[in-house]
Amino acid sequence: MSMREFIFFFCFCVSCNLLAVENQPNLGRDASKGVIKQWNLDIFSDGKGLPSGQGTAHKGKKVYERYCLSCHGVDGSGDSADELAGAMHSLTDNPPDKTIGTYWPYATTIFDFTRRSMPLDAPGILNNNQLYAVTAYLLYLNGIIKRDKVIDSSSLPKVKMPNRKGFINIYQQEKEND
Repeated sequence: MSMREFIFFFCFCVSCNLLAVENQPNLGRDASKGVIKQWNLDIFSDGKGLPSGQGTAHKGKKVYERYCLSCHGVDGSGDSADELAGAMHSLTDNPPDKTIGTYWPYATTIFDFTRRSMPLDAPGILNNNQLYAVTAYLLYLNGIIKRDKVIDSSSLPKVKMPNRKGFINIYQQEKEND
């Protein structure tokens, strides 16, 4: 490439970049302090960061039916969104079933993901008791806990997920190496 071609190419790239900046689509809006506060909570596999509250599968079924059923189907069987329970195959089958019971390594992740992302049309509207209850219901549907088990910040991290050894816990490794 000659110097003249390089200069032309450079000027062309700069012009395109300036046009792109001037013609921003102006999408979205700044996050409110409330949204930032809601998202700025970290929950770890050992339960660090879990809020107060509690719930059971019995109460969680009501929360699920109101907020989750329309997308995730009856008893987590799947509909317009992924199935959450009722796996017929393991992760090594073809096709694999990636339900909460076969895939997720930590029960705390269910709470955290639901708190941050669900329901899809209004994330963040569930209170802590509803979140613990629907988490308990999903664990119950996957055969991981009994229906009357109380799930809270103390008991949730102690739930042993079937795929808990399927991932590497970097956080735990760092604690052990300290």
